[in-house]
Amino acid sequence: MVDPVQATGTPLPHWIVRPRPPRAPMYGRFCRVEPLEPARHADDLFTANAFDRDGRNWTYLFQEPFPDVQSYRAWLTQVAQADDPLFHAIIDSHTGKAVGVATFMRIDPAHGVIEVGNINYSPLLQRTPAATEAMFLMMRRVFDELGYRRYEWKCDSLNAPSRAAASRLGFQYEGLFRQAVVYKQRNRDTAWFSIIDSEWPRLKGAYQQWLAAANFDPDGRQLRTLGELIKAAR
Repeated sequence: MVDPVQATGTPLPHWIVRPRPPRAPMYGRFCRVEPLEPARHADDLFTANAFDRDGRNWTYLFQEPFPDVQSYRAWLTQVAQADDPLFHAIIDSHTGKAVGVATFMRIDPAHGVIEVGNINYSPLLQRTPAATEAMFLMMRRVFDELGYRRYEWKCDSLNAPSRAAASRLGFQYEGLFRQAVVYKQRNRDTAWFSIIDSEWPRLKGAYQQWLAAANFDPDGRQLRTLGELIKAAR
C-alpha cells in the first residue's frame, strides 16, 4: 500500500512553461478561425446572429442580445483588445462570412491549462461541418502547436445543448461546481469537462476521420458520426 504521506504526483522533469496562444489564423477545409477584428467581422456576425430570432443563443451567455450593430460593434471592440479571453471569429470558407465566435480563456501557461469559452454559434454555423471543424482547429492549436496538458469546457449545468456538445466533441465530464457564478441575476451551477494531452492523439484521429471528404456523401451528409468515431477511438 502506498503511504499517503509519501504519495506524490507523476514526475514531469522536462515540463516548461508553455507559450500563450498567438494572434494567428487557423485554417481548415470548411472554415478558418481567426483573431476577432470588429471592423471586419462585426457586420457579418450581427447579420448571422439575427437569424436567432428569439435570442435563445444568448440565454447562457453573460451578455444579452444587442439591439443594433453599433452597440454590438462597440462591445466587440472592447473585448477584442484583451488577450484573455482571446476572441476569435469563425469564418465560413464557402461564403467568406463570419458566422460565430469562440475564445481561448483562463489561459494558464505555467500549468498548461486553457479553456474554450464564450462560444456563440449563429444559426448559419450550427449543425454544420464547419462548427465541428472550428473546435478541432482550436484543440489542435492547444495540444499540437502550444503543448498544453489540459483543455477545459465549462457551462451552466442547465445548458443541455452545451453539455451535449461537450460530450460529442470528446470532453470528459468531471463534475459540478455548485453555486459557482451569479450572472443575469440568477445562480449558475457550473458543469466541468476536459480533454487532456494523453487523450488527444486518439481524439485527433477521430476528428480527422470525421472531417475527411470520404466521410461525406455527395449531398454533404455524414456517413459516420463523430460520436461513433470518438467512442471507437477511446
